Amino acid sequence: MTTRLYNPFLDFKFDNNTCFLTGKTLNSSDEKIQVFPVWMMRAFELEDKPFKMLDESVRTYKELQLPCSTEAAEAFEKMEMQVEQAMLSGFEAVKALPQEVLFQWVAKILYGVVFNEIQAGIRQSILAGEQMNFSQALVHKFRNLHAMLQSVVVPMEFEHKNPFTIEIFEVDNPENTFLYRDEINTLIFSLRMKNFGIVATLQDNGTNAIYHEEILTLVQDKKLHPIQFEEICARYFYSAYLFNRLPEYTFMETPQKVYVEPMPLNDWTMKPIFDSWTVKTYGQVLENFWKPWGFLLFEIIKDPENPMSFIKGPDGKFLENIPLEKA
Repeated sequence: MTTRLYNPFLDFKFDNNTCFLTGKTLNSSDEKIQVFPVWMMRAFELEDKPFKMLDESVRTYKELQLPCSTEAAEAFEKMEMQVEQAMLSGFEAVKALPQEVLFQWVAKILYGVVFNEIQAGIRQSILAGEQMNFSQALVHKFRNLHAMLQSVVVPMEFEHKNPFTIEIFEVDNPENTFLYRDEINTLIFSLRMKNFGIVATLQDNGTNAIYHEEILTLVQDKKLHPIQFEEICARYFYSAYLFNRLPEYTFMETPQKVYVEPMPLNDWTMKPIFDSWTVKTYGQVLENFWKPWGFLLFEIIKDPENPMSFIKGPDGKFLENIPLEKA
C-alpha cells in the first residue's frame, strides 16, 4: 500500500511550488492560502499589522501564506467556514465545535507560522552560505503536527486519547478584543476575542489539563475577567515549557483511514513528566501576561508560597467580581 501521509521533513522541501500539506506539485504560484483566516484579519484589521518572526524580521499578517493545492484549499475552506460561523457567534458555538475541527484550525495557524519561519531560515542560511542548523527535537514535533494536520484531507482517527488539549473559556472581554499568542517550540496557542478565550497545547496527550486540574475545576462554568484568563494562559505557557517529554505516535495507515495512537509518556528514567515549577520564573511569565494591568514581578511573588492570583482567593475559592478594568 502506498503511503497516504506526506512528510516534507524527509528532504526538507519547503518551496513555493509544492503543496505544503499534500506534497503535490502546484500548477501556479497563485495557489496559496493565508496562514491567518481572511475573515479574522478583516474583522480585526490585521492584514497590515506587524508579525514578528523569530529572526527579529517583521512581516505583516497577510504576508504569511502557504503554498496549497486547490483540493487542499477547498478542504481548509470548508473547515474555516465552520469555525468562522462559531467564532463570530461566540462562546457557546465555539464550545459546541468538535475538538478535531478546532485542532485542525489551530494546527493550520501554528504550522503555517512554522512553515514561514523555516522558509525564512532557509533563505538566511543560503545568503550566509551555511547549512541550516535545525533541532531534531523540533523536526520531530513539527513532523507529527504536520502529519496530524493532514486529517483535513485524509480520514484520520485519534485512538484512545487526543494528542492535544483544547480548553475554551467564557471571558468578559471588552468590545473588539483580539489577542493571539503562540510559542512554536512548545506548540502552545492562545486566542482571546468576542466573549471567549482558547488555550491549546498540541502535543501533550492531555497532560496539561491534568496538571492544571485544580484551576480548571475552580473556573468551570464561570465567566472570567480577562485578567483571570490571562493567568490561565500564563500557567499553561509555563507548564508547556516545563513539559519534558518528546511524545511519540504510531501512524497506522489502512485503506479506510489513518489511525494515530499516542505512545505512553512514562519512560525508563521514571522522571516526572513536568520539570519543577519555580515561582520566580512563573512570576516572570505572569508579569508578561498581565502587562495591561501593570503588575510587577516583586508584587506578584511578594509571598513566594502564594504568588498573586485573581482566580483563587485566600480561602481557596474562585474570586468573583474582580475590581479591575477589562483589557
